[in-house]
Amino acid sequence: MEIWINPACSKCRSAITLLDAEGADYTVRRYLEDVPSEDEIRAVLDRLGLEPWDITRTQEAAAKELGLKEWARDDTSRDRWIKALSAHPKLIQRPIITADDGTALVARTDDAVRDALSR
Repeated sequence: MEIWINPACSKCRSAITLLDAEGADYTVRRYLEDVPSEDEIRAVLDRLGLEPWDITRTQEAAAKELGLKEWARDDTSRDRWIKALSAHPKLIQRPIITADDGTALVARTDDAVRDALSR
């Protein structure tokens, strides 16, 4: 499995701690440094079963500057959101775990991390 993290994020650190405690085999992706491409974001969204606005941190300064709260949330706007997430990776909700079974989840709770471990 792979986990997208921001090391400054307490939820990310908690997820890593739990993965380590469970002896999980995983790869860390510091997505602010190793920025996901638009295609990678699309693939993760498909695995999550979510839309880009579902994983967007709308309270971030960049989101406010872009006026994301006012953007349409429909199929015609999907690519615009994905471009914004790739251009401003800090807007991506974290941590995201891509599980070995091909699914993914936003692992902001210990239960979500355990769910990823069971997949």
